Amino acid sequence: MKKDELRKDYPASLIRSGTRGKYAARYAAGTNVVLIDPDLRAHFRDSEAVNRALRRYLKAGSLQA
Repeated sequence: MKKDELRKDYPASLIRSGTRGKYAARYAAGTNVVLIDPDLRAHFRDSEAVNRALRRYLKAGSLQA
């Protein structure tokens, strides 16, 4: 078997050797996730559409940044 191929089975000792949540705090500190309610989400195709709408809203002076 080559070094980068997946194995058919992995030993339990290898699976349990990791640390759960090791990078969770670092990841959370570097992200800014905003959840949009389902009734609003239905009006936007994707995150780009949401960003465009928010930029227009800010440009119109409707919201203080």
